[in-house]
Amino acid sequence: KWSFEELGSLSRKAANVLSGACGLQRGDRVIAVLPRVPEWWLLNVACMRTGIVLIPGTSQLTAKDISYRLQASKAKCIITSDTLAPAVESVLPGSQFLKSKLIVGQGSRAGWLNFKELL
Repeated sequence: KWSFEELGSLSRKAANVLSGACGLQRGDRVIAVLPRVPEWWLLNVACMRTGIVLIPGTSQLTAKDISYRLQASKAKCIITSDTLAPAVESVLPGSQFLKSKLIVGQGSRAGWLNFKELL
């Protein structure tokens, strides 16, 4: 549980992660393929703070669904959990607009930024 003060503070830090480490700017699109985790709300508020467009995705999306959303939206960043990352990685070679990949969880993957470490 977070208080409103904690949510405010953490969302400012998350906004800094998106604009700093991920290199996103106002108007850029981000796809979040996450299960029900508190960080989903944190990233949602952070996107509102920075003017980044959040495209939510359920954890039930298939690789084909993710690929379509990446191409149609021209998203520059994708955010997912360590358990869903393999499905996302399978479609990344065809994504020409993607600049950064952010993973939410304890694990780490080669080529991915870890949200909790950056926060």
